[in-house]
Amino acid sequence: MPPTRVIIDTDPGIDDALALILAFASPELSVEAITTVAGNVPVAQAARNARMVLDVMGRSPGPPVAVGARGPLKKKLRPAQDYHGEDGLGELSRFKTGEGIPRYPEPQQLPEPQPAPALIAEIIGSAPGEIVLICLGPLTNLAMAIQAAPTQMAQVKEIIVMGGAIQAPGNVTPGAEFNLYTDPDAAKLVFTSGLPITLIPLDVTQRVMLTAELIDAVVRHIDSRVTQFVRDTTERLFGVEQRRTGYAAIPLHDPLAVGVAIDRSLVSSRPLHVEVETGDGPAQGMTIADRRPLKEEWKKPPNLQVCMEVDAGRFMALFLERICRPTA
Repeated sequence: MPPTRVIIDTDPGIDDALALILAFASPELSVEAITTVAGNVPVAQAARNARMVLDVMGRSPGPPVAVGARGPLKKKLRPAQDYHGEDGLGELSRFKTGEGIPRYPEPQQLPEPQPAPALIAEIIGSAPGEIVLICLGPLTNLAMAIQAAPTQMAQVKEIIVMGGAIQAPGNVTPGAEFNLYTDPDAAKLVFTSGLPITLIPLDVTQRVMLTAELIDAVVRHIDSRVTQFVRDTTERLFGVEQRRTGYAAIPLHDPLAVGVAIDRSLVSSRPLHVEVETGDGPAQGMTIADRRPLKEEWKKPPNLQVCMEVDAGRFMALFLERICRPTA
């Protein structure tokens, strides 16, 4: 089978960076473009981080990296640099070589001049039914592309969205997951677009955990630029999670979304009607799924395929095997 052609829309972010590594290490996928959006970090930093991952992977020059939305459709941007570090990648500037040179210099590949929403629509429109769009950040770029180019966007094969929480609690408020909370208006537009969407919510992503023990047992013994990057970018975050939760473990939210594009059998899903709360109250950004045990004619028709179960062990084995692969 030929590889699945994907666009990755992202706001790196540590787990976004790990997801990009997984995508490039997986022959099942062909990454046609990386588009960046404001979320974990401001959008210029997100584009820089994506290009840095390409350098780490030895893929620079690689696919185009386009800069997208600088903020949500209506809300003020509140990035997550207290969690991911000021640079979004765990404060990589603190790492030097033996000669005192930065271990991670500025990336060489320049950003694509075309804005991210336009690039997304152009690539999808040029290959009807072939492109899978993997959204790892707020859905602002996708909403803008749907608004500007609905005919082209209707040609998408599938949209895989990491976001939301169905039965699980939120991770930024008690009820809301970060990506959808950051731009609930964009999420609402996307969820009502009629496009084929698979949702990867916290219900499954919080079951796939990268631990400090796994890094020590598996990754630390593989000597490569990629495994060095994985160790460096996660080091600070393990400390953050230890203080927050009592466990040095990182949920692999975004890598699981890429994993679903690689192997759909890693998860099981069910069709649900899902809405996003856009009001200003404590439920802002919350995903509300209709799970009532009623006959279908008594409910609104499903608008998403929602992943509710995951083979966590098999996904973790895939993730670790791919990040430990020799790079080109």
